[in-house]
Parts: sequence; C-alpha cells; structure tokens
Amino acid sequence: MIMKLLTEGKTKKVFSTSKDDEVLLFFKDDITAFDGVKHDVLKGKGFLNASISAALFQVLESNGFKTHFVDFIPPNIIIAKKLQMIPLEVVGRNIVAGSLTKRIPLEPGIKLNSPICEFFLKDDNLHDPLINDEHICNVLQIVNHEEIEYMRQTVKKICKILDKYFNDRKITLVDFKIEYGRLDDQIYVGDELNGDSMRLWDADGKILDKDRYRKDLGDVIEGYIEMYRRIIGEEGLDEIFG
Repeated sequence: MIMKLLTEGKTKKVFSTSKDDEVLLFFKDDITAFDGVKHDVLKGKGFLNASISAALFQVLESNGFKTHFVDFIPPNIIIAKKLQMIPLEVVGRNIVAGSLTKRIPLEPGIKLNSPICEFFLKDDNLHDPLINDEHICNVLQIVNHEEIEYMRQTVKKICKILDKYFNDRKITLVDFKIEYGRLDDQIYVGDELNGDSMRLWDADGKILDKDRYRKDLGDVIEGYIEMYRRIIGEEGLDEIFG
C-alpha cells in the first residue's frame, strides 16, 4: 500500500499510497518544542497520538464536520484524504493559556466568555506569527474572506463540541490547534488532534499534554497515557508499554 515518502515533519511522515486521493500518516515517537530546538523520542508516543487523533476525528465526523480521516491502522498509522494543505495554524481557545497570556491582560486559567479563534502563519523561520484577516486574505491571499470565516466558525463549533466531550471524561479543554486543506474545492479539517496540538488539564489542574515537555514537568508520556485512557480506555496499552 505504501508507495513513497512524500514529506517528513517533526512528528509525522507522510507517504503516498496505491490510491491517488489518499495518503498514509505515520506518527513517530518524536516529541519537539520551541520550533524543534528541544527534541526527544518517547517510546509509544506515536501510538498514543495516532489513536487519540483517530478517535477525535471520528467525533468530529459524527458531528457533521468534514475531516481528512479515512481509517486507523494500529499502532500508529492513519489513512487520510490527500489534501492541499493551507499554510495556517488555526487555534481555538476556551481558557486563557499559552501565548494568549503574553498578549491579553488576563490571568492564566480564566475561562473565556465564548471560544475565540486565532490564525497563525505556518512558517518555522518566522516562528508561526499571529496574523489577521487582512494579512491572510489581502496580502498573502492564502484564502478568501468566505473561506476564513468558514474556518473561524468551524473552530468555534469544534471547541464547543470537544469541550463537552472532554468534560464528560473529566478533562478540561483549554485550547487546540488544527489545520485545514482543500479537496475538490471544499475545505476539510486535517493534521492531527492529540496531546501535541491540544492543551488538556485534568479536573484537578494536572497538565496532560505537551506542556509537560515544554515546561520540564516530567512524566510526559504518563500524561499522554492518561489522556488515552480517558478517551479510549486500556485497549492496546499492554502491547505497547508492557
């Protein structure tokens, strides 16, 4: 089924398949922070991230969102629709955290009145700068105004759906990052949804996501495993972690 390596990022490899309209996403065990300056390999992380992404994309699909998800092949492969990716990182925020604390005079941990959406240019050399509609539509002409509004409203809806989903599992959704791509003149949710791209806190405030790695809190993989247990259960953990 695998044809050739198309591209390799910090945490995933993308391969072509025998189907021209699909790709294979191989989730690596690598973890990085600060544009790749900090880098380690954590056994089983690829399995956890692929499994969680597959589960959450299916949640979105069941709620009517168009995503690139096609199938999950354990332990760490997702088959996805082949999208023409849009070079934007689209962030949905539910609670004040991360870079927002450096731009808005609010205390970390405060829940916003309603979800907000922010756009960042996907460019490691520029450290993924925050940009607005005028930059995106008029200067860079990445998408048009109708498309950016579709992404904005989609992210806010996803934020509300995932907020309830995680609340039911005693997890607080702080924020998340997704990316979009085009296929047949339609825009789909792509990339991944897991501890690398989301901030998730336990009900008692314990961090379960990549912030454990960014902030040198230790027990990084344990946070990801706990996230997996809340979302999926125990299935597959013994095979990977013994």
